[in-house]
Amino acid sequence: MEFRRLGRSGLSVSEISYGNWLTHGSQVEEEQAQACVRAALDAGITTFDTADVYANTKAEAVLGRALAGQRRESLEIFTKVYWPTGPGGPNDRGLGRKHIMESCNASLRRLQTDYVDLYQAHRFDRTVPLEETMSAFADLVRQGKVLYVGVSEWTAEQIARGAALARELNIPFVSNQPQYSMLWRVIESQVVPTSEREGISQIVWSPIAQGVLTGKYLPGAQPPAGSRATDESGGKMIARWLRDDVLEKVQRLKPLAEQAGLSLAQLAVAWVLQNPNVASAIIGASRPEQVTENVKAAGVKLDADLMAEIDAVLEGVVETNPALTVSP
Repeated sequence: MEFRRLGRSGLSVSEISYGNWLTHGSQVEEEQAQACVRAALDAGITTFDTADVYANTKAEAVLGRALAGQRRESLEIFTKVYWPTGPGGPNDRGLGRKHIMESCNASLRRLQTDYVDLYQAHRFDRTVPLEETMSAFADLVRQGKVLYVGVSEWTAEQIARGAALARELNIPFVSNQPQYSMLWRVIESQVVPTSEREGISQIVWSPIAQGVLTGKYLPGAQPPAGSRATDESGGKMIARWLRDDVLEKVQRLKPLAEQAGLSLAQLAVAWVLQNPNVASAIIGASRPEQVTENVKAAGVKLDADLMAEIDAVLEGVVETNPALTVSP
């Protein structure tokens, strides 16, 4: 495993991190989830990402139990706040002060830790003054419950506004967590340049495009039984890629992956890590062997010719429109 600094901060993270969205507490039984976390630790992953909304708080609790007994100082534990949890009352969602403070305390209890290394605003909240949101984050930092602050799926303009307030409040705003893959590149034209100016890194999710970039979905064929495309919660997001023109091009990437000595999934994870503004790529897993295989993308350098060949193969199906980074 290799490590990268998060933004301009002193925090190092494993360049491949483990996330439990759509798996722990829902799709995967706890014993299997714990086996996946052990595989991540064995592979040198130290960075673990979750959120209170995943499986309506169950994913955090599963991760807390899976990491119990590990040396806390050797881990970087990330979680998020915004989406509704609990019974869905008027203050059970968003980035108001009450929800942020209560959500953080609840997340710490479920994760069995006194602090999180990174606390992230899971979306931008247009209904709450940004000053209120950032002030609540600042108080959590000063209380020692949060070491660093980040966001997820914020636009370039929102990131710039948040960074300005963070400077005023003297708190470390270090990261953005967007979707990013060979197929989904909407952050490249605006979010990445703004983040670079503000000293913020990307921690990217879905680097294998919800599994499409593994090559297991074939043009003209039904999705494999038990795959993400057949799951009610994950199927909606993957649907945009289950077109024959996309799937045919993904199959054409196989010789390029073989040329690099990688599987298609490893190539996809390695590809996002070629972007110097990416500090870490989040991988998920329902089986330990998926972790073991995908971490082999760590430290891989893809040459310029191979990167150009990938672009040529995927021409016409890559999404680059920055307007698609839109919070609710």
